[in-house]
Amino acid sequence: MPHGVLSDFVETTASRLGLPGVAVGVWSDGAESYACHGVTSIDNPLPVDQHTLFAVGSVTKTFTATALLRLVAEGRIALDAPVRRYVPDLELASEASAATITVLQLLNHTAGLRWRMNVDTGEGDDALAREVAQLCDSKLVAPPGIRASYSQAGYNLAGRIVEIVTGRTYERAVAALLLEPLGMTESFFARDNIMTRRFAVGHSLGDDGVLSVARPWRHWRSDNPGGGLASSLADQMRWARFHLSDGRAHGGEQILPAESLRRMAEKTVALRGSTLGDAIGICWFLRDVAGVRTIGHEGSANGQFASVLMVPARSFAVVALSNAGPDSGIAFNQTIVRWALEHYLGVIDRDPEPLPYDDARAREVVGTYENEMMTVTIGVDRAELTVECEIRPEIRAAAKAALPPNLPPAGLGLLPGNADDYIITSGGLKGQRGFFSRDANGAVVGVDLAGRLFNRVLTSSE
Repeated sequence: MPHGVLSDFVETTASRLGLPGVAVGVWSDGAESYACHGVTSIDNPLPVDQHTLFAVGSVTKTFTATALLRLVAEGRIALDAPVRRYVPDLELASEASAATITVLQLLNHTAGLRWRMNVDTGEGDDALAREVAQLCDSKLVAPPGIRASYSQAGYNLAGRIVEIVTGRTYERAVAALLLEPLGMTESFFARDNIMTRRFAVGHSLGDDGVLSVARPWRHWRSDNPGGGLASSLADQMRWARFHLSDGRAHGGEQILPAESLRRMAEKTVALRGSTLGDAIGICWFLRDVAGVRTIGHEGSANGQFASVLMVPARSFAVVALSNAGPDSGIAFNQTIVRWALEHYLGVIDRDPEPLPYDDARAREVVGTYENEMMTVTIGVDRAELTVECEIRPEIRAAAKAALPPNLPPAGLGLLPGNADDYIITSGGLKGQRGFFSRDANGAVVGVDLAGRLFNRVLTSSE
């Protein structure tokens, strides 16, 4: 495909969605194409190119998992071993869970750990150890191995395993195990490394509809294993090509056995009704699109969004980075990924059509659902189910800096088949899928959104 076609579509889409800056890369037919548009910041604008650093958020998890797989290949870690073999001081609210959680369960989100800890343990080399010490007060979503529930806390614990096994800080270990041998010279964790290079800042819309720079730029250090990497488009393309390879670096060094990379892309647990995918491998989310198997991961920082998607059977990859949202950034990345699949591979990805509104079914699911960070409210407006996602007020009140704005209510429709599956039909989360869960008596007791469980909050009327 001519490079100009990609560039034109990227520019048109970014402009339509009002994004300050974007970077897109495609690997297809043995050739790499880049298309970048816009600026790093509306306050201090510099042109975005393939070497501009973006906060890639949870795409960092793929680095944590791959680093652990390298340690597995070296015989230093066993995936089926209990985490306590490597973190002997691990304590959880459930002693039985603390004793049995395995390394693999951290990597495929089945350890039962909550979404995130939301604690700032400082910027010292003991930041991860201090967060892990606070897990003792953390309630579990479920016993280990029962269900998948996306967990930042689980990946931070995995990062602590890397530290203990290697005897290095997490950041230094990942650099030595992956970044340096792969020649990823534009990927960093430390602010001092990032601020001396061209980097994108996030943006968000205020209540007045005006775009402004989002602050803080990143979370605290203990969140690095699950979301702390800043990286360029060029490096993310290098990362995707490595995962499509036989495990060798560009210079021929064997970083991982090809079997290890293949294993990361194989199903370890099924996912139900999730936009993330049909299953989880080792970190990577797996999804069949029109009969074609894809593997990928997405990430979000404060006003920045990253998407990495690969089709191993076709040696294809697309990476999209954007610096505003959530409405515009999520929509841009999804649009770009779908366009690339269609125009390079002829693979068309469409959202399923929801069922017509049913008042009896709506009454079953209407209510308030919460986890440790957010509240999801399901309501009805003019014969349509609606969903509203808000950061809990006490979390906002305790925050030391501004948090992303809440999203306005959006439409939600139940899907055919198992009618407890749903899709969001409008707004910034349009296309997100999830499901409602029930107890043994058939009552709706939870909702999954973006792979995260929200438990229903019962009111006196219920």
